[in-house]
Amino acid sequence: MAIAADKIELRRDCEVIAVPSGMKQTLPAGTPVRIMQTRGGAFTVSNDIHAIFRIDGSDADALGLAPPSSSTQNLEGSLTDDMVWKALKSVYDPELPVNVVDLGLIYSCSITNTEQDGKSIAVRMAMTSPGCGMSNVLKADVESKLKRLPEVTDASVEVVFDPPWTKSRMSEGARLQLGMDLDDSPSPGLVQISRF
Repeated sequence: MAIAADKIELRRDCEVIAVPSGMKQTLPAGTPVRIMQTRGGAFTVSNDIHAIFRIDGSDADALGLAPPSSSTQNLEGSLTDDMVWKALKSVYDPELPVNVVDLGLIYSCSITNTEQDGKSIAVRMAMTSPGCGMSNVLKADVESKLKRLPEVTDASVEVVFDPPWTKSRMSEGARLQLGMDLDDSPSPGLVQISRF
């Protein structure tokens, strides 16, 4: 959820990821920040000089908050396509209030049976630009959330740039949410999950 917050001070030193560079650093206790959004189990904050950082949900105590809940925890039963899409839609760009599915970053998703009677999920995913420093962070988020699903023994993400991402890949809802003009180019919608 998006949050309009007053300035708060970090209660302890906190490891963060600078956005958009993707570089890890530590903000010292007492650093004033504003929470810009809480989505996908993480916080996006800005400081007094308008630098933006991602703080993992496990470090919520540094903000004086409880960790956000994850939409893929405690799932049981057989793996379904709906579970996979919900997990993918719980990964958000730290700069935008839009998930990676609605941004059109998911190019393909396939599920295969493993020899250990489990499932392996392979995702091909793009970034909005080839120089995106957050690609490893988003890749790790997707893999982590997919691995929490029932029956999943392995999940891997390949970051690709062919074909290049364009705003026409975004869902209509995402373009409206971000205030982008809806041109005549069709949105590709959800890709199909392949099962082998």
